[in-house]
Amino acid sequence: MELLIIRHGLAGDKADWAKAGKDDAERPLTKEGRRKLKQEAPGLAEAFGRAGLLASSRLARALQTAELLRKALGKPPLTLTEALSPAAPPKAVLAWLSTLKQEKVTLVGHEPHLSRLIALLCTGRTAPFTELKKGQACLLEFAGPVKAGAAKLRWSLSPGQLRAL
Repeated sequence: MELLIIRHGLAGDKADWAKAGKDDAERPLTKEGRRKLKQEAPGLAEAFGRAGLLASSRLARALQTAELLRKALGKPPLTLTEALSPAAPPKAVLAWLSTLKQEKVTLVGHEPHLSRLIALLCTGRTAPFTELKKGQACLLEFAGPVKAGAAKLRWSLSPGQLRAL
């Protein structure tokens, strides 16, 4: 399996959103965040190609990111999963991934959840060795079954690098 992991794009300020009494789950992408993701989409398609499945957290900013990138990834089916919520344990994503039959899967989520997931998939432990910027993507590859410690990190591209592609 090839697993593309993407952190959501630029979103509204968390403190300002909370100060206004709004639910963080509804915090959307900013206009700049949407613009940058649209510029990154062709680079993402160049680096990864078509996805067989696109999965996202239910939080607005991740879902909006997935929807903006979906066309560039070949319009794969979009699935929302609680396993990608910021509070979910990375092992929940691992368990969900191990049930899939698709060869090319894309996940859209949040930090620090994604860094812990990447660590679990690559090393078997959840101590992060990387941190994804907003809009950053990385590709993991499994030669055999999806399990903790079995992934190889193939590449990690910053938002600027994706836009340059």
